[in-house]
Amino acid sequence: MTNAAKNLSDNIRQLRDHRGLTQHQLARISEIPRPTLASLESGAANPTLSVLTSVAAALQVSIEELIGTPRSQVQVFRAGFGKPRKNSGGVISHLLPESIPGLDISRIELLPGGHFTGVPHTAGTREYLTCINGRIELKLSGDGWLLEAGDSIVFRGDQRHSYLNPDNRRPCQAISVVCFAA
Repeated sequence: MTNAAKNLSDNIRQLRDHRGLTQHQLARISEIPRPTLASLESGAANPTLSVLTSVAAALQVSIEELIGTPRSQVQVFRAGFGKPRKNSGGVISHLLPESIPGLDISRIELLPGGHFTGVPHTAGTREYLTCINGRIELKLSGDGWLLEAGDSIVFRGDQRHSYLNPDNRRPCQAISVVCFAA
């Protein structure tokens, strides 16, 4: 059974059970034959788009939710997932193992005295920067703001910006949240 067929099978069964429906009831609501529904739940069927649409509508979910990873499943991502961006001043690592449209969350780790230049984003993008430990300075279009542990700043992400660790003895860490313009 392919992952998609297993996801579909698990999701239909889980959603149907959660709603307290029998296969007969779901078949009647979705207007598809009960044997077809049984085949979907067993993972043996290769449904048409019409069948998927009917089942999704009957369960009041999107087709994506019907064929996506079941809610009850979790996926653990061990340290080191993703590819960090490195330079001589430090490292930027993604904190989200999967892409979420319009959102990026990263950890910035700067060496003592290190700096990292950010990339201006599209107009309307907002960035949030929170200092976790040490101190980090945000340089933004010629101005600078010094953040200490626990401090946060929000700014337009469509302008030149960079991050600097003003401490020449200790590293610093910050979390960057970028909300891209729609």
